Amino acid sequence: MNKIFISVTLIIGIGIFFNSCASIPSKARPVENFDVNRYLGTWYEIARFDFRFEKDLNNTSAHYTLDKKGNVIVLNSGFNFKKHEWTKAEGVAKFRGDKSVAALKVSFFGPFYSGYNVVALDENYQYALIAGRNLDYLWILSREKSIPQEVKTKYLKIAKEIGYDTSRLIWVKHDKNSNPYISKN
Repeated sequence: MNKIFISVTLIIGIGIFFNSCASIPSKARPVENFDVNRYLGTWYEIARFDFRFEKDLNNTSAHYTLDKKGNVIVLNSGFNFKKHEWTKAEGVAKFRGDKSVAALKVSFFGPFYSGYNVVALDENYQYALIAGRNLDYLWILSREKSIPQEVKTKYLKIAKEIGYDTSRLIWVKHDKNSNPYISKN
């Protein structure tokens, strides 16, 4: 009986863990009427919360394409200014439900997924605010290496309303370094 209880508890715990990895902060809402095809292509990281996978990176960007199953192939890249080298990470993002809702889960490490939620997006798909699975992950993205002040102000306001401490944001430096992972086409 004890082994059954431990097994059931372990299965429930694993289920809760994997479900929580694909979540969204409680006050955040993903964009609806989302068109993944318009979202594809290159986005430059304007700001982020620092975490170990992007530590010491500038000139960071994300490039999104679709695979045959409709999953989003993710290529994140950046320049490690301490090691003086370009790095990249490849992953896959999958919709957590309806593909018209910008609530995805992304994985760079096999079966381990984390939330990727577009919570603000302009109508021309030029600027995006991305919430992770909790208040430890936040990104501001742009199709260009900068963002207009009015968009920055709007997205910071939205992030604060969700509960983010925006004073933690790192404003990413972009220089003229040519990213070898971004297609010039």
